[in-house]
Amino acid sequence: MLGLGGSAAAAADSVDLPGWEAGLEEMLARIEGRFRQRRSWERANAYVRGLLSRAQRKNGWQLAEQVGEATPDGMQRLLNAYRWDADGVRDDLRGYVVDHLGHEQGVLVADESGFLKKGTMSVGVQRQYSGTAGRIENCQIGVFLTYASPQGRALIDRELYLPEHTWCAHRDRCRQAAVPNQVAFATKPQLAQRMIERALEAGVPFGWFAADEVYGQNPGLRAWLEGKAISYVMAVPCSQEFGTESGPRRADALVAGLPGPAWQILSCGQGAKGPRFYDWALIDTTSPAHRLLVRRSLTDPSELAYFICHSPARAPLPELVAVVGTRWTVEECFQAGKNEVGLDHYQVRLWHAWYRHVTLAMLAHAWLAVTASHSRPDTTTDTYAVGDECAPQALIPLSVNEIRHLHASLTCPARSPGPILAWSRWRRRHQARARQCHYRRRLHRFLELAASRSSP
Repeated sequence: MLGLGGSAAAAADSVDLPGWEAGLEEMLARIEGRFRQRRSWERANAYVRGLLSRAQRKNGWQLAEQVGEATPDGMQRLLNAYRWDADGVRDDLRGYVVDHLGHEQGVLVADESGFLKKGTMSVGVQRQYSGTAGRIENCQIGVFLTYASPQGRALIDRELYLPEHTWCAHRDRCRQAAVPNQVAFATKPQLAQRMIERALEAGVPFGWFAADEVYGQNPGLRAWLEGKAISYVMAVPCSQEFGTESGPRRADALVAGLPGPAWQILSCGQGAKGPRFYDWALIDTTSPAHRLLVRRSLTDPSELAYFICHSPARAPLPELVAVVGTRWTVEECFQAGKNEVGLDHYQVRLWHAWYRHVTLAMLAHAWLAVTASHSRPDTTTDTYAVGDECAPQALIPLSVNEIRHLHASLTCPARSPGPILAWSRWRRRHQARARQCHYRRRLHRFLELAASRSSP
């Protein structure tokens, strides 16, 4: 074990590299049965290790170079051609997360993330709103399910959103992208419901479900959750109506009449810079199982957020506030997934290739999350009371980002110049062919345009 020795700081800094490697091998061994051939499983192992490496971009080219292969052909075959069960790997991933992070107080969180694209051939791509970019962009949208518990958080399921009018209505286009014939249009809440159903069937332990407005304002999803006796806290727009003694009223109208004592200052969890304090108010409705939860900024009282809460047993305000705070963990998973393991670095166009890359990236992220959980000392020093001074040698626990960096740095062998130069030649040769094709295509379009202008 590597560490500073002695003291609480050393406990937070200890690096059990052999233990990390054993955990990675254990996780990868779980998925072996999902591959028809050992060769494809071994390449998947190399792919996951490449996602955990120091490569700047985690696409087929750089992953192949990172693991010492001469060309990217093998990595591309893994995503496009080899016969293996990506949904089975997803199930193994979910089981791995539950085994290590499972807790009866777990929260399932659904949210979508955008993957920006330049062309029109990638499956599911169209101009649509991307929360990642904060505007309408040419992108794909993936819907994800996160598992968050006191032990940690990780992505456990995924679905690709296939737009109705630009994709589902054009079966020829779907066939070109290898979309299975049985795939039909499904809304984002419907995709989230499918993933929750799989979690229920797998016996995932959780107490709450949380999501943003896209899901909270969908009556079908709410009814399904209630039919399954699943407690939830979901964001809703200010226009959402709630039942009162005087009839349905908008959420913002109900808040307008609240007296000052109705508000309580509570923290919904630790942020990067300390506790996230807000004003909170809980409003009863004519439905015993539904309440309106309101969050108000302490610095800008006009900044309000609304949440619909359902639970068979009436949960206290602090518990509901904690669930709202847990909802943000999915954003942390997206950020770590994209920054650390290349969740969005793929260069694939086909339906199954998207699922394969995303699943293997989620697997790599899950290992980081589990390793971070196991590396966390029993007593941490990452929270401080107001007025406390940070000890000179105090350390926060090892994070997902730091573990990925340390593992890549400590396990990456020194490379000889030969393979580096060979890959440089391969890239430049490929780029030369691409440039020639682009130039030829542009010249051909120019000649056609010139001919059309010169003709009478």
